[in-house]
Amino acid sequence: MHFDTTTFELPQMLRRRGDGDMPRRTFLKVATGSGFALGAFPIAATAQAAAPADAALKPTQQPSAFVRIERDGTVVVTINRLDFGQGVQTGLPMILAEELDADWSKVRSEHGNADPAYVDPAMGMHLTGGSNSIKNSYTQYRELGARTRAMLVSAAAAQWGVAADTLRTENGSVIGAGGKKLGYGELADAAMKLPVPTKVALKDPKQFRIIGKPTVRLDARAKSSGRQGYGIDVRLPGMLTAVVARPPVFAAKLKSVDDKAAKAIKGVKAVLRVPVDRGGDGVAVIADGYWAAKQGRDALKLEWDTAHVEKADTAKLLASYRELAKKPGAMKYKADISKLASAPKKISAEYSFPYLAHAPMEPLNCTVSFTGNAAELWMGTQMPGLDAMAASKVLGVAPAAVKVNTQMAGGGFGRRAIPSSDYVVEACQVAKAARTAGLNAPVRTLWSREDDIKGGYYRPMHVHRAEIGFDDKGNILAWDHVIVGQSILKGSPFEAFMIKDGIDATMVEGMKEPYDVPMRLSVHHPQVNVPVLWWRSVGSTHTAYAMETLLDEVARATKQDPVAYRMKLMGDKHPRHKAALQLAVDKSGYGKRKLAPGRAWGVAVHESFESVVAYVVEASVVKGSPKLHHITAGVHCNLAVNPASVEAQVQGAALMGLSMCLPGAAITLRDGVVEQSNFGDFMVPRITDMPQVAVHIVPSAEPPTGMGEPGLPPLAPAFANAIARLTGSTPRELPFRLA
Repeated sequence: MHFDTTTFELPQMLRRRGDGDMPRRTFLKVATGSGFALGAFPIAATAQAAAPADAALKPTQQPSAFVRIERDGTVVVTINRLDFGQGVQTGLPMILAEELDADWSKVRSEHGNADPAYVDPAMGMHLTGGSNSIKNSYTQYRELGARTRAMLVSAAAAQWGVAADTLRTENGSVIGAGGKKLGYGELADAAMKLPVPTKVALKDPKQFRIIGKPTVRLDARAKSSGRQGYGIDVRLPGMLTAVVARPPVFAAKLKSVDDKAAKAIKGVKAVLRVPVDRGGDGVAVIADGYWAAKQGRDALKLEWDTAHVEKADTAKLLASYRELAKKPGAMKYKADISKLASAPKKISAEYSFPYLAHAPMEPLNCTVSFTGNAAELWMGTQMPGLDAMAASKVLGVAPAAVKVNTQMAGGGFGRRAIPSSDYVVEACQVAKAARTAGLNAPVRTLWSREDDIKGGYYRPMHVHRAEIGFDDKGNILAWDHVIVGQSILKGSPFEAFMIKDGIDATMVEGMKEPYDVPMRLSVHHPQVNVPVLWWRSVGSTHTAYAMETLLDEVARATKQDPVAYRMKLMGDKHPRHKAALQLAVDKSGYGKRKLAPGRAWGVAVHESFESVVAYVVEASVVKGSPKLHHITAGVHCNLAVNPASVEAQVQGAALMGLSMCLPGAAITLRDGVVEQSNFGDFMVPRITDMPQVAVHIVPSAEPPTGMGEPGLPPLAPAFANAIARLTGSTPRELPFRLA
């Protein structure tokens, strides 16, 4: 990674006020009224009985819920997020340890749960999403560290009989006159019984010794050695494993079940009908272990009733979307497009983007221990509070009787943050049915890779249609743009405040900005029997591609350098975009270094989740196949808490962006049935596809912005723009299909 010292990962609408957004107070009122309880979650913070809680402080501000200091000085920091690869199990402790003046070698971390203390302090709900983890908890964790430090100093002052302001802290100790020293482990018990200070002074960033330094992740050794446990690894005494046969067409019902062969499989304990997502029927096979359960499911003879459900078909949907895109829809941006007809130069473009599966390395899973009047759950979840409430409803127990144990998750990309809590609800239905059948044991409901890819909740399919008129200098005279795609938010608790005038805010994020162009933008939201959900970087997965390839086309048509053209369109209003782009350009050698024969430069820049990532790439086309060779990234995320994590996030996001481009990277349906089932037919990049990636960070001391997702959107358009320079034609379809 390159950390430049001279040129110093939910939808964006969840964080930033704008069209269709509403104040946080109204958000809480609407969401709670929709049955989406925020803040009032189970498990009171009783495990941390400690210092008297100051009434002026919220649960999210109380050190006792977040910091545990052991006798040997080890500092255990509880994180209020799910870590599923993005590195917050290191980033958040770094922030707290900085203000605490902890000995970093003795810092550890653990997951929180559905306790009210662990809600997102900006959102008021339990949420890992929207690239908000570091951004929304930066000040929170700094203050938690500073409050804990102040309490430790007060405890030392009382023990020594001196004034607190005569003491200082360093590397896990309080230090007094003459160099006398008390370790944090010696002071912790007394300190945590003291009143919690409401106001604390925070360090000047110039004093940071942990924040801003590339830091090896706390979970690196466990993961690299195979010792890291995930939700899928939960083992409880007497635990059984269930797999579920789900409808081949979403929401279909069962006509008949022949389970004789399944019940004959050694280890199978029960075969039970259970409700599944979207009102469909399912059959759970419960056994001693996964293999027996899977064999039992394979032996089932099921007849399905699909006559009364819509059977989505990709080819037919694409044709209907293309027809819809020919006419205006619900209007997002109004602009005068009368100059289109008389414009000296024009571009007419249609883009198509497929359904995409999240396909995390760890398939979905949830373990439920249900006693009849209480329940305990183990899973990697991005929304533990919401999932706890859903479990409470299914199991018929009080919310306070549901305990959630958040586990490390092996990826998710949005699939573990689902308003319907589908996989959690299903696991609870299985556990409830098992208990009714006399199986009084914990039940782990486990999805296979095939279940995961065929099981629904995809990035929606989209069609974009654009008509652009411009002059010989590249001045945009008129831009008419229509987007067609399902709404992610319709029917969810977010609908009330994130769908305005018929437009899902997640679909149009990333359009128009940072370029001041006269765009008329409208939207169609067809209803389709395919479950859809946010997918890493949400709307920007398709809007960045359309915007950045179209602007590159205008630059080529008017014989302008694509970097200079973008800089001109940005003007003086977007210094962070310009800084990120210029850094990528400078570090790549763009315009100065001669490329190997058959290679071309590609450029794209995009803001998502308040961070800007610019890519300058080198690519080639060999025998009709595109190949990405090198990526240079310029990143503006304000202060990089852990530059090593920023590098890792950009590398991973770039690779995921590349996955959108490669043949086979699409989910398709025929007669309502998903055609893909595993990595053999839903392709992800292999090691041979991985380009060299150099990440450069624009230095800044401003509070950090999001980094989990912003590295994804500009990759595909940068790659496409390089291909266009080689072939003379911009790929209009993802994954790429070169003629």
